[in-house]
Amino acid sequence: MGIPKILCADCSAHQKTCCQKRDIYLTPGDVERIKKFTLTENFYEFRTPSDPSYMETDDDPMWSEHVFRSDSSRRVLKQDPFGNCAFLTKNGCAMAINERPLVCRLHPYDYNADGLYERLIPECPVYLLDPGTTLQEAIGLDLNHAFQWHHMLYSEIVLEK
Repeated sequence: MGIPKILCADCSAHQKTCCQKRDIYLTPGDVERIKKFTLTENFYEFRTPSDPSYMETDDDPMWSEHVFRSDSSRRVLKQDPFGNCAFLTKNGCAMAINERPLVCRLHPYDYNADGLYERLIPECPVYLLDPGTTLQEAIGLDLNHAFQWHHMLYSEIVLEK
């Protein structure tokens, strides 16, 4: 499972991708899973959002209560000098789907603590898909996995100190 290289390559040829324009929040569980993959802890930092609108989390009080620290920072993946995720390669993500941060696994689903929204995040260039193909089919993300990862995300968010 994972995003087919062709769709991600097409996306990156037309626009910045989700791996390039988002700060990727890491749960405590994400840190442990990625630590096993990298054998280091040098892949994250605490940083305030680069997009101030990210702080507007009225639709998800759990996010503001647990994810953000008192200085408005939160744990995120490090980025290279160009703003790319540290694990982004020319072939996509260096991590297998089960090693990736939960927010990456859930992308492009939109959600809050109550569940997944029916709508998807609108930034994916669906016009690049073959006719009759849904975005979920193209990226290989079935709804059952999304529900499982959503549950994991919110059970791990509450573990923040």
